[in-house]
Amino acid sequence: MNNEATYWIALAHLPRWGHLKINTLIIKFYHENKISIEEFFNLSESQWRTDYQLDEKQISDLLQAKSELASNAFLAESFFNQGFELIPIVLPGFSKTLKGNLKATHSPAVLYVKGNKKILEEKSIAIVGSRDASEIALKFTDNIAKLASKEYKVVVSGFAKGVDKQALDSAINYKGQSIIVLPQGIMTFDSGFKKYYSQITNGDVLVLSTFFPKAPWRAELAMARNPIIYGLADEIYVAESAEKGGTWSGVVDGLRKQRKIFVRQPTAGEKNANLLLIQKGAVPVDFDGNVVSKAYNTTINEQVSIVQEPNESESIDKKIRSAFNGRPLHANELLAKLGMDWTVKKLTAYLKKLDFIEIVKEKRTNLYKLKGSGDSSQQTLF
Repeated sequence: MNNEATYWIALAHLPRWGHLKINTLIIKFYHENKISIEEFFNLSESQWRTDYQLDEKQISDLLQAKSELASNAFLAESFFNQGFELIPIVLPGFSKTLKGNLKATHSPAVLYVKGNKKILEEKSIAIVGSRDASEIALKFTDNIAKLASKEYKVVVSGFAKGVDKQALDSAINYKGQSIIVLPQGIMTFDSGFKKYYSQITNGDVLVLSTFFPKAPWRAELAMARNPIIYGLADEIYVAESAEKGGTWSGVVDGLRKQRKIFVRQPTAGEKNANLLLIQKGAVPVDFDGNVVSKAYNTTINEQVSIVQEPNESESIDKKIRSAFNGRPLHANELLAKLGMDWTVKKLTAYLKKLDFIEIVKEKRTNLYKLKGSGDSSQQTLF
């Protein structure tokens, strides 16, 4: 991979191409034509034009990238000498969770990492929220990180102050694992590598970036990082959000992509946009992350139903059967699908009595599935 890194860096950061255009090209040369990225770059202009239907502007961009290969080679040498690694989207080590959530349309072509890459294979959650979060939001973040660490789930952090930083520090405090998603190039994170040196070398923290390795922090990169945070997570919890900013836009974008996002139900009198996100389709949860069926509507000062109550004429057992789609579910996921005003404890006790439900262990966490059903996990393009 070291030999091809120069080419991957060139391709991943073609100006104004966008993820879909780059990934469509990768699918064409790597999967359909079965050639390496180095072989692709060494094709003639006429082959780019006829075999890949590239226009003159795209060919010009590739020629410019080829002219910069020598400088990228020096960068790559320094990159690897400092212990960084590059994971192209075509390799097995690339996060399957990220590809599954973002698809070819939004997935980055490469990941730049330092630390324990195996962390990318674990179940994960993201806890997101305002930089100027309230005390209750920070306590919620700490509690969710504690519960996640107990269940061996990786906590994904954007490394901003407030909720992001609390999530990271709490995961470390509770002996869990974390991914730090940078809003900058990975080679510009010197102070962070010094601060978290022991956690990185011990295999508990992975630092990850999708930006050019020497890119400095910029506000637009911080915004572009947010979909990566959400994409790396199997579950997303919102501690607190304002009506604008990175958390708000990230959640709205996630809901638009049909992600299930859990939002802390605000208490009466809180000044945040949590309730608005719930009304947009996010799932309200309590302090322990358990799904709740009602949330306060602070506008009319009365409780409104957010999660649909079960149809009394419909058998609970039938609802449970229909909630599964072939893969095992956590009790929280199943409760959200059922839309029932039950606690997780009550649901798990009920499930244990059903002869058509099988309990499977994932590390120390119980998952539930229909007996005899297989695992129809989502396929990706790569």
